Amino acid sequence: MKILVVDDMLSMRKVMMKMLRSLGHNNLDEATNGLEALQKLRTQDFDLLITDLHMPNLDGKQLLEKVRHDNKLADLPVLMVSCEDNKTKITELVAAKVTGFIVKPFNTHILRQHIDWIKEEVHIV
Repeated sequence: MKILVVDDMLSMRKVMMKMLRSLGHNNLDEATNGLEALQKLRTQDFDLLITDLHMPNLDGKQLLEKVRHDNKLADLPVLMVSCEDNKTKITELVAAKVTGFIVKPFNTHILRQHIDWIKEEVHIV
């Protein structure tokens, strides 16, 4: 499974990449913001997008909306991570067809549960 990790904070990207590697996922790429992620998504094939919600230039919700409105990317599973726990914001993400949502901070066990659920729901390897 090829995974793109998007977060404007280097430390958070590194933590996420380390967690994913500990779960056996080694086909990883990263982007520093939504614009960079969108460029990578349009030129490479990914099985899962894990993105932060709050980022400059193009935030996670805007990235999600662009992915869902792109015929090539529309079915890509998107796992959103954020310290945001506002119900209204989360409801907006659900309406925008986010696949999953994890509230920071979280641990490897929680990440594994979400990825396993996405793999079952979307039937990705």
